[in-house]
Amino acid sequence: MGGALSQFLLLFAPLFAIWYFLVIRPQQQQRKKLQEMLANLKTGDRVLTSGGIYGTIMGFRNNVVQLQIASQIKVDVARSAITGIASEEAEAAASGGKAKK
Repeated sequence: MGGALSQFLLLFAPLFAIWYFLVIRPQQQQRKKLQEMLANLKTGDRVLTSGGIYGTIMGFRNNVVQLQIASQIKVDVARSAITGIASEEAEAAASGGKAKK
């Protein structure tokens, strides 16, 4: 009986270690990085939402962020819907892709 348990552990311990380092740990690091980015948002930052909308942060209310997406157009989005700070290169690539269609 003890031999079967040790064989089980010898088989699954390395598999779990590989799974941890290839899946679980990178996901935890990515989540931590996103949480830090959301905590450090400030008025005037250009951001990208999970819906693909670029906007400039105009204000905050609890977990809601007000974005200006065009002149005189402001929308409220959940803070968790912001996926990143927009870089000018990414915006140029996104608008360049739309112009070609």
